[in-house]
Amino acid sequence: MSHSAGLSGGCQCGAVRFRVEGEPGRASICHCRMCQKAFAGPFGALVTVEVAHLTWTRGARSTFQSSDAITRGFCAACGTPLTFEWSEDRIDLAVFAFDDPSAVEPVVQLAVERRPAWMDHLADMPVRPPMGPGGAVVSRQHPDRDT
Repeated sequence: MSHSAGLSGGCQCGAVRFRVEGEPGRASICHCRMCQKAFAGPFGALVTVEVAHLTWTRGARSTFQSSDAITRGFCAACGTPLTFEWSEDRIDLAVFAFDDPSAVEPVVQLAVERRPAWMDHLADMPVRPPMGPGGAVVSRQHPDRDT
């Protein structure tokens, strides 16, 4: 899929926004324990981009040095995970921080030995629509577009 027009994204509250020009690199799903903790989920979905093609269009990410080699970026206001920083020239962005995460499809899984066994059965679980207390949920998150 061509992304020559660029891809935009940001955090849940809209305080931090970014834009990537050109084609992103390899997208992956990482099951390592640090990604599980950083994303508070069974994996982190990340895509590599050239730092030169990345523009922060609103706000600034906060960072946490999660290891001697990795810095992770996030929104200080809402906590959305945004980056996995490991190089001066390249940075990984959280796939689900993009406005259209389906445009960035992971092609490989990493650290699968840390994947929870129950993930093998996700497709077999019953499906029901999401509901909040008393019915429909009114979202207060930033819309999936630049404003």
